[in-house]
Amino acid sequence: MEQIHISSITCDSFKISWSMDSRGRDRISHYFIDLNKKENLSCNKFKHKDVPTKLVAKAVPLPMTVRGHWFLSPRTEYTVAVQTAAKQPDGEYAVSQWSEIIEFCTADYSTVHLNQLLQKAEAIAGRMLPFTVFYRNQQRESFLDAQCRHLLPAVKDDSGSHGSPISGKLEGIFFSCNTEFNTGKPPQDSPYGPYRFQIQADVLFNHNTNIYFGDFYCMYTSYHYVIVVLAPVGSPGDSFCKGRLPVLDRSSNCFLTCTKEDDGSLSFRHAQDVILEVIYTEPVDLSLGTVAQISGHQLMSLSTANAKKDPSCKICNISVGR
Repeated sequence: MEQIHISSITCDSFKISWSMDSRGRDRISHYFIDLNKKENLSCNKFKHKDVPTKLVAKAVPLPMTVRGHWFLSPRTEYTVAVQTAAKQPDGEYAVSQWSEIIEFCTADYSTVHLNQLLQKAEAIAGRMLPFTVFYRNQQRESFLDAQCRHLLPAVKDDSGSHGSPISGKLEGIFFSCNTEFNTGKPPQDSPYGPYRFQIQADVLFNHNTNIYFGDFYCMYTSYHYVIVVLAPVGSPGDSFCKGRLPVLDRSSNCFLTCTKEDDGSLSFRHAQDVILEVIYTEPVDLSLGTVAQISGHQLMSLSTANAKKDPSCKICNISVGR
């Protein structure tokens, strides 16, 4: 066997093919597929080469599809090798040598998978509450050091679903908009710092802004997080999100809405039962808002920086790799 070829890679499947000697090809009855996460290569170099490992499949026309969320995860590097078994005239089987080892990486969630996550998030979002400002907490020095008095987009970290297409790729600025139920105002506690930049909602979210669903996850707690992306129409962030993320109706969705009232003003609402993480994709001028110290505590335990999603949660996981 030679010229192993991997194609049609998704977050939980791929197709594999290879060239075989025409002699005896018709007698091949089974394929053995040895599939390993790349990080395990050093400790599992086909320790049992005399027996099939991982996957055994009846011989089918190539390319053969390998699929299954129980052993394939999105955005993960794998190694794969194959061997074949052919039935001999005496009834015994002849097993080939292992092929060369090929490396590949599975893909991000597709919009199909993200729409499945979206439906799960919609089911628990709860009623909508009014709000008027977006806010972002940091250490005081971070605001003082802001280049040219602007908040600048940064690449999103790896928090949330492992297959999310925005992690490590989309550039943006994180904002919050959740309010306290009893006051209707932003909470006075934050995990990100004692100083808060606050900006009127209509500056970032208006009829020239597209809104996208980005992710739905939890961190081994009862809290669930929904990421939405706000991207000015035609901006680089908007171009990135189109085709990758489900677009939401800005005035009618379950998470974050902007509605024009009869007097021409805009009103805003956020979902009550999830914690919204809002990513704005363009620079923000600090002079358009205010910076002030909050009176509450810095609750570091609530930080979602590089937080890993709970793969066992039935509320926020779908039936593909986590």
